[in-house]
Formats: sequence, C-alpha cells, structure tokens
Amino acid sequence: MARLNVTTTKPILIFAYGNPGRGDDALGPLLLEAMEQHQPPLAECQTDMQLQVEHVTDLEGRALILFVDADVSCAAPFAFAALRAKKDDSYTSHAMTPHALLHAFRQVYGKDAPPAFLLRIRGYDFELGEPLSPPATANLAAAVELVKSLVSTADISDWQQLGA
Repeated sequence: MARLNVTTTKPILIFAYGNPGRGDDALGPLLLEAMEQHQPPLAECQTDMQLQVEHVTDLEGRALILFVDADVSCAAPFAFAALRAKKDDSYTSHAMTPHALLHAFRQVYGKDAPPAFLLRIRGYDFELGEPLSPPATANLAAAVELVKSLVSTADISDWQQLGA
C-alpha cells in the first residue's frame, strides 16, 4: 500500500533574510537559528539571502507572517511594524522588499496575503567577512525574546499592539 505524504503548514511563517558572511547582515538568519533551537510548535522558519518573487508560495496558507532583517537605520534594539502590500521598484529586481512580495502575492493568488509584520534588528557593521558586532549581538538577544513571545500563541492582537 502506498503511503500518503501529508504535510501540514504551520500557521506562522518566520522568514529571515540576510547574508551571513557580511557581519551584522547575519542578524535575520541568526534569529532563525535561535528559534529553531527553541522549536516553536506554531511557527515554521525559513531563510534566504534575499526575498524573491518565488517566495509568494511560502506565504500561502499562513495565519501570520514575520519577516526578519538587519537594519542600520532603525533604533536599537529593533523595530517591529505591520506591513501592507505595496508595489515598489523592487518587484522588477532580483531582490524584493516585503511590501512588494505581499503585492506579488495579491497578483498571483487574487487575494490579500495573510497579516504580515517586519522585525528590523539594528545592525552596525555590514563588512564582508566580519563577525557579528557586540551591540548587534545584544540586539539579537532582545529580538529573540520578542519572537519567542509572539509565536507562543499566534494571537494576532498581540502582534498588532506591538506593530501599531
């Protein structure tokens, strides 16, 4: 008898992106490593160097989406905000913004993407081959605690209060 391969989609997608070889740009992938050790039962973790249009398929069937990236311009330790679909210049490039990916989801599926949020972790040094800077390490620890709290229940009202 053939076995049926059934996969279940977890309600929360944590999608981190960044280049682990560029100092603090590794903050997103490092947050995912910490979350995978925590093994949140409601969240699936994915990473890539950058967002691309093909990632719209990863958003389907989710209740909540959290994008995670390093950012040199936000306040420490991090910034957390709700996202809206928006067509921008990145939709024609090899790397997309989360806003443009949500817009592409709407174009592909003919409906709005699930509620999405962006966690920008403050980084300082993005030089090739550099390790994570000490202040970014502290910011990462604070961001991991936030994400652990968020994914523990998948309650969108908790997310909305923080991302308002």
